[in-house]
Amino acid sequence: MNSVNLTSFWNELPTPFFALAPMEDVTDTVFRELVLSVSDPDKLHVLFTEFTSVDGLCHPKGRDAVIHRLKVNDSERQLAKQKNVKLIAQIWGNNPEKFYQASRYISENFSFDGIDINMGCPVAKIVKQGSCSALIGQNSLVSDIIHATREGSGLPVSVKTRTGIKEHNTHSWISHLLNCRVSAITLHARTQRMMSEKPAEWDQVGVAAELRNQINPQIKIIGNGDVDSHENGLDLMARHQADGAMVGRGIFSNPFFFSEEKERDISQKLSLLEFHITRFAETWGSARNFSILKRFFKIYVNGFEGAAALRARLMETNDALTAISAISDFRRTVTHEFTGIT
Repeated sequence: MNSVNLTSFWNELPTPFFALAPMEDVTDTVFRELVLSVSDPDKLHVLFTEFTSVDGLCHPKGRDAVIHRLKVNDSERQLAKQKNVKLIAQIWGNNPEKFYQASRYISENFSFDGIDINMGCPVAKIVKQGSCSALIGQNSLVSDIIHATREGSGLPVSVKTRTGIKEHNTHSWISHLLNCRVSAITLHARTQRMMSEKPAEWDQVGVAAELRNQINPQIKIIGNGDVDSHENGLDLMARHQADGAMVGRGIFSNPFFFSEEKERDISQKLSLLEFHITRFAETWGSARNFSILKRFFKIYVNGFEGAAALRARLMETNDALTAISAISDFRRTVTHEFTGIT
């Protein structure tokens, strides 16, 4: 097995930097490529997969049910290389031996730049399993998990977590993680109980950054929560000493989040939606339910006359061809709105 990467790509990233958050049924290879395709160089630096169960990866039959979460299309990989964006596999569970086996499997079968451990998901059914945010404060177990992941893969290991369970426990919890030889810590500035319902409290990111300065200045601190624009992210990082900012729900209000060009016309939005639908169909076929795409329609179809009607029609579609046809029909009815379209 490869030796531990004490010096890794994390140390070579510019400061400040931006990352796109791992999101269930969102950040598959298709959506990551889409975001990359409309991102300016040096605006986006790190991408994460959907979170993947180590139990699933370690089970001969269970692996088939989760392996798609680690898929990286060649077109995404080429674009990421071109724009110098790093790809990270995120995994979750609570058994150190399975973290070892899963991380070893990932390193031997994929080409990721690092592995991230989810210690922050607040969803009840996951927490009841003793995983993700349930690991907060389980110091001995967490140390074993991080060690096992590092030994299994030889890749840089990072952790995404929250400030506590019912209340902020940032000082003791982050202090422990900083002593576990991780390369980076993403701190969602909310407790598990806060879910995503209350405003993120970025002062806790500042607490983590100050601890990092004292314990291990090489470790990157990434703040997460309520980053609603590129400018907002830069401001939050500056005020709270964070090295990076992770963008989650902000991408849903603006898929061009990482682009200098702020205003996009209707044609550009619809072209991006067509790209998403087409690439999704090419990548997954019948392996993933088309209805997954429906959560994305409002991202592209909003802010222009006729958007509500088009969105309603799209929500009734059940396959790529029908959805593309609906967009084409809409384009034909409003050709006067599109420069160059006849």
